[in-house]
Amino acid sequence: MKYGYARVNTEGQMFEGQEQELLRAGVDKIYKEKYTGSTIYRPVFEKLLKKLKPHDVLVVTKLDKFSRNAHEALEVMQVLSDRQIAVHVLNVGLIDETPTGKLILTVFSALAQFERDMIFARTQEGKKYARKHNPNYREGRKRVYSDRQIEDAYKWRVYGNTFREVSKRSGISVATLKRRFAMLHPNYKHSQT
Repeated sequence: MKYGYARVNTEGQMFEGQEQELLRAGVDKIYKEKYTGSTIYRPVFEKLLKKLKPHDVLVVTKLDKFSRNAHEALEVMQVLSDRQIAVHVLNVGLIDETPTGKLILTVFSALAQFERDMIFARTQEGKKYARKHNPNYREGRKRVYSDRQIEDAYKWRVYGNTFREVSKRSGISVATLKRRFAMLHPNYKHSQT
């Protein structure tokens, strides 16, 4: 069976152009979905993926109708390939077990890795800029407990309470207490209790 998948992003867009292309490609049934980029759940697409059987073909008009990015496209294509289901992106080509299909899948793999690398590079550049230009910039999660709260808990610990007792009294986990004590008082040696 050849199944078509048509997707539009907004209420104003129409399916007709995609439907005509899919019918010209010889699909037996078309699944249609209105979908916005703000949500990752596509119930019609998920239903279609479950319906596909070995040797079926999933046909889409363009890659952006199939997935939001190269990484997602690669993941879905790999799962379908493992299930012996071909993907035909009309403006790219047929992705199946043929040498050409494998080549296209390899290219998508490289694109997905490139996309991940670019996101990582942009993130690192942003952090570097923020460290240089923003004196209040801090990496990692925002601290839940203030230095004052940790100092109060530290005093309870110094006065002979166990970490568990301090944790129960302060509401701060033992792991957080140990980590923050070490940050505020590097010379402090704590026992495990």
